[in-house]
Formats: sequence, C-alpha cells, structure tokens
Amino acid sequence: MKNPQKLTLIRGEFSLQDAREVLTTVFSGKLNFHNMKNFSSKERLGFDDKIAVKRIPQLKKSLEKIIKILEQAEKEGEQLSIQSDVIISFIKPKKTNEPKSTTRKSK
Repeated sequence: MKNPQKLTLIRGEFSLQDAREVLTTVFSGKLNFHNMKNFSSKERLGFDDKIAVKRIPQLKKSLEKIIKILEQAEKEGEQLSIQSDVIISFIKPKKTNEPKSTTRKSK
C-alpha cells in the first residue's frame, strides 16, 4: 500500500448520552485490549508488555478528560460534534529485545 488509507470511525453530532456511550465504548475497548495484552505477556513471558503499560494510564487520563467534557457540555446545555478517523499505512516492523519463547519440542 503506497498511500495511507483513511477510514472514518466516528462522524456526527451526538446527544450527551450517545456521546458518552460512543466515546466510553471506544476508549474502554482500547483499555481492555492493553490490559489483556499485558496480562498475556505476564502469564506467557513473565514480564509486562512495555507498550501496554505505557498506554493504560494515557487511556485512563483520556477517559477522565471525556467525563469532564461531557459534564461541561451538560452544564452548558450543549450537544457534541465528534469526528474520528483511522489512518492505516504500512511500516517496517521494529525489532524487539523481548526474549523469544522457550518451548520444548517433544521427541
């Protein structure tokens, strides 16, 4: 793929209830993804997933910010306009320093 592909994820005007549901679903899904990835890394490899450990607090902070925005919109009697795109492009894989799995082959 030569050019990045842009896909619309969210686009529109939302009531506070709908905005809360859409935004918390997206961010909670990402939080769950990183929590599970970290859990899996701990169970299988014995150490934290560095990316997940970094992203989890960032996503929690974003969720807190969303709640504040929703509270402010409610105080002001406003709805929310939300736009979110996903941009996908090919990149070369990064080399990791994580140890390779040590599974034994049975004879």
